[in-house]
Amino acid sequence: MAINVNTVYTTVLAILNKEQRGYLTPDEFNKLATQVQLDVFENYFEDMNQQLRVPQTDNEYANRQKNVDNLISIFKTIGATTYDGAGGYFLAPSDVHRIGTVIYKSEKELQRLDRNDFLHVNLSPLTKPTEQFPVYLYEQATQGTGGADTGQPHIYVYPTSINNANDITVSYIRKPADVVWGFSVNPTLNNYVYNAASSVQFELDNTEQVEVIIRILAYAGVIIRDPQIVQVAQQAIQAEEVNSKS
Repeated sequence: MAINVNTVYTTVLAILNKEQRGYLTPDEFNKLATQVQLDVFENYFEDMNQQLRVPQTDNEYANRQKNVDNLISIFKTIGATTYDGAGGYFLAPSDVHRIGTVIYKSEKELQRLDRNDFLHVNLSPLTKPTEQFPVYLYEQATQGTGGADTGQPHIYVYPTSINNANDITVSYIRKPADVVWGFSVNPTLNNYVYNAASSVQFELDNTEQVEVIIRILAYAGVIIRDPQIVQVAQQAIQAEEVNSKS
């Protein structure tokens, strides 16, 4: 179950108002909520990296490596590519955050190489890429390349006879969607009224709700220029991080 955006916003406002710390507009909240979701999401990969280096318990619910992977799994998906004939490369879906496996005709995994390794591999007829053993390069887009450059990383597949977008799919971790607390304005009271239809919920698991609220309060303290809010929120964040890694 994902975190409800209205629950988070009303909780943040309740805390700020209770302490008479100021007010956070919907636009400010949406920007902070989106940033916090990205912060928490990106921390998953550091957490996973750390957990891979330490022994894990056999307990099903206390295995931290498994728990972190479950949080990341929300964003795991597979998608089609598009082919840019002028540039000679494939483009992965626009919401790619981290690429996983590049797949040819739904059955062959392409080997990823950097350009230096590819140059050496391509020199020998014995190691030269074939449709039975294809490879790819994954490189950041540069301005001035052929075709319609969208700024997305380019997937160069070899041999170049593989040039049909229908043949190449990618498994990847997608970026979370921007959070939106949608609203309408009450003409009588001139206040904001939550509108679920125009809202975009958090995509994080609901176990992250407290973490999200604390982090939003930390950012909110900067906006309303209240160092005490920032300090208290940062202490809570640090305590949570220490606890999760100990």
